[in-house]
Amino acid sequence: MPIPAFAKTRLLPLIAAALAVAGVAACDATSGPTPGTAEGTRQVTVVGQGQVQGTPDTLTANVGMEAIAPDVTGAMNESSERQQAVITALVDAGISREDISTTQVSLQPQFGTDGTAITGYRASNQIDVKIRDVSTASQALALIVSSGGDATRINSIDYSIEDDSQLIRDARARAFEDAKSRARQYADLSGMDLGKVVSISESSGSMPPPQPMPMRGAEAAMAVPMEPGQQTVGFNVTVIWELD
Repeated sequence: MPIPAFAKTRLLPLIAAALAVAGVAACDATSGPTPGTAEGTRQVTVVGQGQVQGTPDTLTANVGMEAIAPDVTGAMNESSERQQAVITALVDAGISREDISTTQVSLQPQFGTDGTAITGYRASNQIDVKIRDVSTASQALALIVSSGGDATRINSIDYSIEDDSQLIRDARARAFEDAKSRARQYADLSGMDLGKVVSISESSGSMPPPQPMPMRGAEAAMAVPMEPGQQTVGFNVTVIWELD
């Protein structure tokens, strides 16, 4: 059916408007970067590693005094007396009271074979002892054992470096230089120059030397050879550079 002349006249503006909208939409879909963002920015992201080693100068020992008695008072008194004897011996040997701290006090009932009748009580006191001269650690542990007797429990020891701030700085510097060396190599391989740093993020961690197994007092009667070994301070750093 033929379209009247007046209808054609009314449709032409609508068609032109529709084509204009379609043209704008097509330009938006294929346009470049949003205004305000760098166009064609090239970057390289690398991870650098840095490690340094230091000799531990501090040892922290966690030791406990344990006693079992038919009644609560007897168990608590015995473990407390043994602990006080150990503390007194350590202080007399030159260890500061500030380096001795109570970490746990516990009292638990002991049951018979039927699992219901209480046959006694187990009391335990634990302290942390910080030994700032690792060369005297073996003598200090022997002193703890001799003072605490069969009630002594050596739960763990931990070597550390009292002031590792310089090691941290050195490890961080090594990690960054390693990252920069890697980034420069990638820039050379791609025929570009290394530009400014965009971002830096790091993660760190220390790896202590191996520790002796925990020992009970009777097993620690002989001198215990102590070797601090080496402690590693390490950093991983992720750096993003621009490429020019």
